[in-house]
Amino acid sequence: MAFELPPLPYAYDALAPYISSETLHLHHDKHHQTYVTNLNNLTKDTPLANASLEEVIKASAGDSSKVGIFNNAAQVWNHTFFWQCLKKDGGKMPAALEQRIVADFGSVEKFKEELTQAALTQFGSGWAWLYLDGGKLKVGKTGNADTPLAHGQKPLFTIDVWEHAYYVDFQNRRADFVKAVIDNLANWDFAAEQLAA
Repeated sequence: MAFELPPLPYAYDALAPYISSETLHLHHDKHHQTYVTNLNNLTKDTPLANASLEEVIKASAGDSSKVGIFNNAAQVWNHTFFWQCLKKDGGKMPAALEQRIVADFGSVEKFKEELTQAALTQFGSGWAWLYLDGGKLKVGKTGNADTPLAHGQKPLFTIDVWEHAYYVDFQNRRADFVKAVIDNLANWDFAAEQLAA
């Protein structure tokens, strides 16, 4: 059973003006699709061809002979997760998640500062995350394809800070992109669902 590119959970123009239809066509249809194609080519005729994405990530993480498989599987998973973290008219946080964030970070503002810092200080390509680790909410960043899944943590929310995520709309202004996501597009309902699951 080949891995497939899942459709976006909204129309290509749904996140405008913050993320353009052009960016989503490039990011989803080209970049995300390439990771899916590569993963299928790398796992064809191997036991991993019939595994779930999560199983492939866990089986290949830290294995130097499976770096290509890990990178493509994790990028397929990270992107699929990232699309769920965005929505039109986002940015509003449900009460249950807000209470938990206040408990673990001190305030929503402090949490947003930490998430922004993680996104801005990730050198080169990567991801900023809100994740659950040992029962506590934490913010972190990973380089390239790395993901909290590979470290036994539960991802709740992410921001893609690879340049292809924002360059068409924001050029080199990563800070403006991150602010736009957090303030206007963040699907905190999805994060709350992950926390509750």
